Amino acid sequence: MDKDFAIKVSNVSKTFRIPHEKISSVRGAFVNALKKKGYEEFNALNNVSFEVKKGEFFGILGRNGSGKSTLLKVLAGIYTADKGKVHIDGLISPFLELGIGFNPELSGRDNIYLNATVLGLTQKQIEEKFDSIVAFSELERFIDQKVKNYSSGMQVRLAFSVAIHANREILLMDEVLAVGDSNFQSKCLTEFNKYKEMGKTVILVSHDTATIQRYCDRAMLMRNGQIVKIGGAEEVGNEYINQNMSDEEKRILEEEKRKKIEEEKQIQRATAEERNRIEEERKKQEEVEKNRKAKIIKVEFLDENGKVKNVFRAGDDVVARIYYRSLAKIEKPVFGVAIHTQEGLLVSGPNTKTSKFNIDKIEGDGFIDFIIPRNKFFTETYKFTAALFNWECITPFDFKDKAYSFKIVSNEENQNGVFKLDHLWKK
Repeated sequence: MDKDFAIKVSNVSKTFRIPHEKISSVRGAFVNALKKKGYEEFNALNNVSFEVKKGEFFGILGRNGSGKSTLLKVLAGIYTADKGKVHIDGLISPFLELGIGFNPELSGRDNIYLNATVLGLTQKQIEEKFDSIVAFSELERFIDQKVKNYSSGMQVRLAFSVAIHANREILLMDEVLAVGDSNFQSKCLTEFNKYKEMGKTVILVSHDTATIQRYCDRAMLMRNGQIVKIGGAEEVGNEYINQNMSDEEKRILEEEKRKKIEEEKQIQRATAEERNRIEEERKKQEEVEKNRKAKIIKVEFLDENGKVKNVFRAGDDVVARIYYRSLAKIEKPVFGVAIHTQEGLLVSGPNTKTSKFNIDKIEGDGFIDFIIPRNKFFTETYKFTAALFNWECITPFDFKDKAYSFKIVSNEENQNGVFKLDHLWKK
C-alpha cells in the first residue's frame, strides 16, 4: 500500500440476507425451523473502490440505504466484507450510530472507561484524559447516571468526546451533527478544524451537503451500494443536490398518479347512489365553469430555460406560469398569487395591481408569468395560490387556493425561518 494513503478500499461488496418470515414466539421459531427458509438478498455494497490520503478530510454523501453506514462499519472492522480488500494504515477511532459501543446499564463514567479501552487506551491514559472527556461532553452532573437514562443528545456528546480523545490517526464520523444542540455542533466543527491542523485523516458521513462542502477536501457520492461520483467536495455536493431534486420530481409525479388512481378506485367502489351524487356535483361544477367569465386553467412552474419542473435550488429563478381562459373581454384584470409554507404561514401575496403591473385587457386563452428571480427560500415545499380578479379586487373570477406546489432545496447552513434575508451588521 502506498505510504501516502491512510485507507485503500478495493472492490468491496457486502450482502445481507433479510428473512421474509417474522418470528415473534418460541412456537413460531419451532414451526419456522421446519419450513424452507425464505430470504431476500440486499446488496448494501457492490464493488466499491476508493482511496483516502493521509491528512485528508473525505466526505461521503448519499440518501438513506445508499450504503454509507455499512461502508463505515466495514472500515471500522464491525462488518467483514464478503468480497474485496480494505487496507488501513493507522489506528481508527470510530464514531458511528447512536449508542454503539455503550452499555446502557452502566454509568457514563464506566462507559468512558469501557469505550476508551476498546479504542486501545490504557488505564493510565484514560485517567489522564478523563476530566477532559467529561468537560468536553458537558455531562459533569450526569456522569454517574446510567446511560439508558441519557437523552440521545447526551449520548452523542459522550461518545464524540471519547472518540476525539482517543487521539487516533483516522477518525470515522457518521452523522455526528444529526443529533445535538447548536452549541455542541459548533464544538464538533471546531474539533474538525483542529484535526485538520494536526494532519489527521477524517471520514465524514453526513446528509448536510454544506458541512461536507465546507470541511472536506474531496467527497464521494453513493447510491444503491455503488459509487456514483468521486471528486471535489463542491462538485460532489452539487451532484447530490441535483440527484435529490430529480428524485423529488419523480416522487411528486408518482404521488399525483397515485392520487388519480385512488380517486378512480373510490368512484368504482362507490354505490350507485353515491356515483349519482358525484356525477351531479360534477355536472354542477361544469355548469359553474361554463358560466364563469374567466378562469385559471392551470399553473406550471418553469426554470429560467422554460423547462417544466417542481423542484428548484435556492438561487434559481422560479417562474410560475398561470394559464387563463377569458370567455369575454375583461378590462383591467388583476392576477394575484400567494405563497404559503406547509404549515400555512403566508410568505408573500402580491398581485399585479399592487406591483404596478397594469394589464389593459384579456380575452380568450393566454398566460402570465409570475417570476421570483434568484429565489432565497430555504428548503421547504411551498403551496401556491393563483387568483384572477376584476380591478376592484372584491370578488374573484377564479381562485385556486393552495392548489399547486413547488419545492426549494437550499444549501444554506443556518436555515432559520423561511428565506435568507439580505442584511448588514454595523457597529
